[in-house]
Amino acid sequence: MLNLPTRSSLIVTGQTLIVGGFGAWIATLIGAPIAVLTGPAVLVALVALAGFRTGIDNGVRDVAFLIIGVGIGSGVDTDATQAMLRWPLAFAVLGVMLWATLWICARVLERGFGLPRRSAYLAAAPGHLSFVVSLSSALDLDTTRIVVIQSVRLLALTLSVPVIAMVFGYEITDQITPPGLPIAWSHLGILLIVGLLIGYIFDRIGLPAALLIGGMTASSLGHSTGLTPGVLPPWLTYLGLITVGTLIGARFDGITRTALLQSLAAGLTATAITTAMAVFAALAVAYALALDPTHVLIAFAPGGLETMIAMGVVLGANPGFVAACHVARLLFLTFLIPAFVGRIRRG
Repeated sequence: MLNLPTRSSLIVTGQTLIVGGFGAWIATLIGAPIAVLTGPAVLVALVALAGFRTGIDNGVRDVAFLIIGVGIGSGVDTDATQAMLRWPLAFAVLGVMLWATLWICARVLERGFGLPRRSAYLAAAPGHLSFVVSLSSALDLDTTRIVVIQSVRLLALTLSVPVIAMVFGYEITDQITPPGLPIAWSHLGILLIVGLLIGYIFDRIGLPAALLIGGMTASSLGHSTGLTPGVLPPWLTYLGLITVGTLIGARFDGITRTALLQSLAAGLTATAITTAMAVFAALAVAYALALDPTHVLIAFAPGGLETMIAMGVVLGANPGFVAACHVARLLFLTFLIPAFVGRIRRG
């Protein structure tokens, strides 16, 4: 967390961010939804697949996560308390949906695309990529194919969720920060320091995207109590979101076009299944709890935690609800994936 970058990693990071910024500019020109996320993701992925080196230094990534977390927390209001009372049912549905998604998607990948059953379960996992890669390596499976399928899923979801939102009738605007006066620089400094400390604690106990959640927690407390009023300057939020979009595209670094083509259909099929399951579960929860279906879909979408939380802000979803669902998704998967794979090994 916040590791000191090397000179070479900073050079690669700078070059990749320039490509990501150019992608955001192109996406804005053509009117793509959530251009600051989708534009960098697509262009950086294409550059990586063309054979150029891409990547974001972990220290730069962590700083971006911390800033985005503080920005997201500034949108927390009194409605969060009411939403908390509705979460238990959402968590129960989320857990059932993840179990069903793993089982169905793995069967399709095994029988339709020839993946061994253990590899199929890992490739079908709707998230938790680092855990999936570690388990795949430990089991001596085809890690490259699993990573390609997972990367296709992540990129496809980043592009498809805004489209699904528009199908639901939600109008996506260019507003990426909550309305309000700019935050004082002294207050911002305090939130960043407190968020860093909370993020360090979260990282020690193994929470994913610890600095993102740490920044959200610090900012949520500061804004809900009125101690640190104001929102991030839009330019700072733009930089953070462009960095996240660039990170998504950089996942394709080192993946050959041959490996991509071999697993592209499997990745798109897995994405279609996981998205359909998430939409079905989100509609059920939204109907039962009288919530906006688009907001529940963002909370249930099996994309990257930091990406979906940031996208939820753009769509006006409750940041606490979205974050809690995505952290719960990763915790569920931590138990479900070994349970499925372990059952095969015993057999």
